[in-house]
Amino acid sequence: MKNFEYRAPTSLGEAVALLAEKGDKARPLAGGTDLIVQLRVGRYELDRVVDLKRIPEVNQLSYDPVDGLVIGAAVPCYRIYTDEVIAVHYPGLIDAATIVGGIQIQGRASLGGNLCNASPSGDTIPGLIVLEGTAVIAGPHGTRAVPVEEFCTAPGRTVLQPGEVLVSLRFPPPQPRSGAFYLRFIPRNEMDIAIVGAGASVVLSEDLSTFVAARVALGAVAPTPLYVPEAGAALAGLPVSEESIAQAAEIARQAARPISDMRGTVEQRQHLSAVLTKRALRGAVARAKGETVRGH
Repeated sequence: MKNFEYRAPTSLGEAVALLAEKGDKARPLAGGTDLIVQLRVGRYELDRVVDLKRIPEVNQLSYDPVDGLVIGAAVPCYRIYTDEVIAVHYPGLIDAATIVGGIQIQGRASLGGNLCNASPSGDTIPGLIVLEGTAVIAGPHGTRAVPVEEFCTAPGRTVLQPGEVLVSLRFPPPQPRSGAFYLRFIPRNEMDIAIVGAGASVVLSEDLSTFVAARVALGAVAPTPLYVPEAGAALAGLPVSEESIAQAAEIARQAARPISDMRGTVEQRQHLSAVLTKRALRGAVARAKGETVRGH
C-alpha cells in the first residue's frame, strides 16, 4: 500500500472540495470495510482518503411519517438493525443489515458504503431497490438524486463523478398493507458472498387477497444488482396465490444474466433466481399481512 493523505472534514462542502481536488486519486471513506482491503491489495493507488464520518448529514438516521426514512451514507449497520422504527416500518432493511459480514464488520459497514462498492452480489442493494430507495449525491455542481436501481453501472462502478459523494439514502413511507423481504443463498457459512440474493416488496388490496403493486430485485446474477420491473408489474391485479408468485419468479429467472464462477454455475443461479424470488415474495406478503417473519 502506498502512502496517502488522510483528511477528515466536518462539512459536505469541504469533503467535496477535497475529493474534487484529487479527482480519481481520491476516495471517500464511510465505514472503510471495503476500501481499506482494496487499498491493501492494490486495487486503488490513492493520493487522498477523505473520511466522511464527522459530517452530520452522512450520519443522519431519521424517520418522518410523511417524508419517510433517511439513512446517512456512513450510518453503520448495527444502528439500522437496532432501530425500533426501522424494525416496525422497514424490516426488509434489517434482513440485509444483519448479514453484512460479522458483528465486528457491522459496527463499521454502512448501507451507503455497500452501495458505493457496487458489487453485483452486494447484500443490501436489492433491498434498497425494492423499497424504492433514492441516493442523494453532493458534488461540485450541487446536489442530485438517483434511484438506487440506476446507481451501479458495472462491477465496482457507479454514477458518482469525480468530486461527488453519496450523502444519504431516502425511502418513502411504507404504504398500508405493504411488506418487503430479502434473503440470499450462500455456498457455505464460511463463504459470506451470495450465489444469488433476492429482494421483494408488495402492496396488497384492502382485503389482502390481491397484489396492488410489487417490486423484485436480484443480486449476483448480472454485472450490477438487477431490478426486474417486469416481475413486479406482472403481479399487479393478480390474486395472492402460489400461481401468481410462480409467474413472477419465472420472469425473474428469465431476466437473470449470471456467469459461472467458483461460487456457482449459470444453471444453478438461474434456478435459484426463481426459488429465492418465490421465497422473497412469500416473506413480503406475510409482512404485508402483519405476520412476523424472520429474514434470511
